[in-house]
Amino acid sequence: MRPGGAAGTVGHRVALPDMGVSQRLKSRFRRFLQRPGTTVDLAPLEKRLPAIAAREEELKELDDAALTDAAGRADDYVDICAIGREAARRGLDQRPYDVQLLGAMALLSGKVTEMATGEGKTLTAVIAAYGHVRLGNGPVHVLTVNDYLARRDAEWMEPVYRLLGLTVGWVTEASTPEQRREAYDRDVTYVSVSEAGFDFLRDQLVTDVADRVQPTLTTAIVDEADSILIDEARVPMVLAGAVAGEQDPVHAADALVRGLRAGRHYEVADDGRSVAFTAAGLAAVEAKLGDINLYADENIGQLSAINVALHAHALLHRDVDYIVRNGGVELIDEMRGRVAQRRRWPDGLQAAVEAKEGLSATAEGEVLGTITVQAFVALYRTVCGMTATAVLVGDQLREFFKLEVAVIPSNTPCVRVDEPDRIYATRAEKEEALIAEIAAAHGAGRPVLVGTLDVKESEGLAAGLAAAGVPCSVLNAKNDAEEAAIIAEAGAYGAVTVSTQMAGRGVDIRLGGSDQTDRDRVAELGGLYVIGSGRHDSRRVDDQLRGRAGRQGDPGASVFFVSLEDELVLRHAPDAIPPSPRMNADGLVTDEQVDFAVEHAQRIAEGVNHELHRNTWRYSVVIEQQRRALAERRERLLTSDIAAEMLREKFPERCEEIDPDVLSRAARTIALFHLDRLWAEHLAELSEVREGVHLRALGRLDPLDEFHRAAVPAFNRLIPEIETRTVATFEETEFDADWQPDEARLVRPSATWTYLVHDNPFGSELDRLIAAVGRRLISAGRS
Repeated sequence: MRPGGAAGTVGHRVALPDMGVSQRLKSRFRRFLQRPGTTVDLAPLEKRLPAIAAREEELKELDDAALTDAAGRADDYVDICAIGREAARRGLDQRPYDVQLLGAMALLSGKVTEMATGEGKTLTAVIAAYGHVRLGNGPVHVLTVNDYLARRDAEWMEPVYRLLGLTVGWVTEASTPEQRREAYDRDVTYVSVSEAGFDFLRDQLVTDVADRVQPTLTTAIVDEADSILIDEARVPMVLAGAVAGEQDPVHAADALVRGLRAGRHYEVADDGRSVAFTAAGLAAVEAKLGDINLYADENIGQLSAINVALHAHALLHRDVDYIVRNGGVELIDEMRGRVAQRRRWPDGLQAAVEAKEGLSATAEGEVLGTITVQAFVALYRTVCGMTATAVLVGDQLREFFKLEVAVIPSNTPCVRVDEPDRIYATRAEKEEALIAEIAAAHGAGRPVLVGTLDVKESEGLAAGLAAAGVPCSVLNAKNDAEEAAIIAEAGAYGAVTVSTQMAGRGVDIRLGGSDQTDRDRVAELGGLYVIGSGRHDSRRVDDQLRGRAGRQGDPGASVFFVSLEDELVLRHAPDAIPPSPRMNADGLVTDEQVDFAVEHAQRIAEGVNHELHRNTWRYSVVIEQQRRALAERRERLLTSDIAAEMLREKFPERCEEIDPDVLSRAARTIALFHLDRLWAEHLAELSEVREGVHLRALGRLDPLDEFHRAAVPAFNRLIPEIETRTVATFEETEFDADWQPDEARLVRPSATWTYLVHDNPFGSELDRLIAAVGRRLISAGRS
């Protein structure tokens, strides 16, 4: 980080920007109206800043040992921030600004802090983590979006933690159980939210307390909080056991749909989320199968496989929704434009896409344990977070996590120029204007960062730029390993960088790139020029792209190019476009009604995603309640002798004949095995219930009520069944001093693996059901 950058400069103090009377009144009025993200009053935190500053000279006089000693005695916000600032100055040669201390105090207060890109959130989190430990809220887990940031930030900030008298560790996918246990044993652990969740799931299946790697979940500081707590909140993390998948039905279904043509054999809905066979298409498939009726009860399984195969071919697109690399299908995170590590689609869709691409289907396995990101984060006693874009999801953070947003002012006023969208009638006209704009900026030497919506678009734009004689670097899901090097040069003189989104990249773009002698020359040209090739479904993602320019008072500019043929407009606001909008000869639209239509389309998209989150959450609530209840029972079995006591009550004479240690170990092992086995069966049953319960919606019944009506009795039957199976196994088993679980056929999966389930991209089960019923009616009408 350059001097004067986000983390501050040695010996240079910048006064906190004065909000002014009118701004304070506006802030209070917004809080009165409960506007998202504006409910936290910073005034009580601001009042501590003079006291923090007053301690600065005193702390500078201490040697390192004395500073560490003082750090161990800090017990309030003033001490924590003052000592944290001095440790950062010594450890990193960076002095945190007042706004960073405000952010740290907001995190200590359990808030989500909104801090602009480049304002130094990484160092802010260090002071907050130190404070939480000192206030008795440790250990602290800093939850990141990926392994790279977890390791980078832990190693980068380690000198500061050392001066503060704290230990710090990190966990990545490659960490061994011993390395994980050691990392979690530190005061502060940096780990991606998925790895932390997977460790939690694995710990829920141990048969010996000593095999656990994770401590009690106490405090989480969530980096990129809007991404993790909102965008990924409903994503289930899954621990699966080795069960061989059936590959032939998948490939057979793929062969049946491979030759079908859009418009003739099937039709894709306008929103791109569903596809349906036409009468001709259904007849063609049934003819290939020997003129069977696919909707006959005995063929429902085959019909399901064929529908999934059709979804894979018609709705999922290579280099948009996924890439093929290293002999496998890798899903693309639409919010970040990078590979979604260990993510897979549900309901056989993953295998269908693999068959479409001519690859061997990977085993899905039996689900042994699952928890959504939202439910996992909620297990922490204290949750706080930080991001550059929290205000727009403030209402959701409050609804799902009871978290409020604290908006931290920038250290230096932002002077970036955000131009109005340039909207074109057609996609071709937009692309032509986009390339011309990039070429003009490049010709002047101004660095340009272009954000595209997907891999395919980034590669198409790169080809168009090459044809125009404009060299560029491409950052997308196919080369994300080169991310740091590409971003490091994105601000260089004359650089053109094409990237699929910039959310969660975790790296600042410096004017001049690695050659800081060019910094002033680039600044004179207007700084980094950020161009969006289209509006994303989320305003936050667009704002994160804009935020790459204008960091810490740097000059910069941003603009978005949009067309009326963009998917966002066609899907969410086609009726809002006037029949004959005003436009120039080059296709540039100059109609204010069209500007409104684009904004309207984006808000509708956000509303759809919010509703999807809410509905998914409503289903997951009962499952999570059941998981917690069973986890409490499992903990008692694991850490006490209640299983053996139950057997002694039922079989007093036989238990007297068994060595007490053997009985205790055997009873615990048997009970835990059956509890875990029954929970896996219960999860499979709930999955089937949730798929089938929407049939009842056609009878005007609430699917959620019907799901609860099936899920609750099923769980109530599970508890006594654990005891029944435990007793049965005990009766069938002979015990000796060398007794082992396999003697009672208590064989756990020989291999387990973890993955995340990608959100179903095709809408709700009810949407698919209604489409299927419509197709069945068509079929009935033919016969």
